[in-house]
Amino acid sequence: MISRLLAGAQDRMEKRRRYNRLVNEIVGMSSRDISDLRADRGQMLRDAYREVYGA
Repeated sequence: MISRLLAGAQDRMEKRRRYNRLVNEIVGMSSRDISDLRADRGQMLRDAYREVYGA
């Protein structure tokens, strides 16, 4: 039981680290970079969340 709790906590921490890396990368992009990609920063952040956490 404890190993399951630890595994769950470890999984959540890894997801959080992955999400934070994606967010930092997106936030660090200049407006010019975003424009060149013809993207929307808000949508990219939502997509990053979905990529890591699903749904």
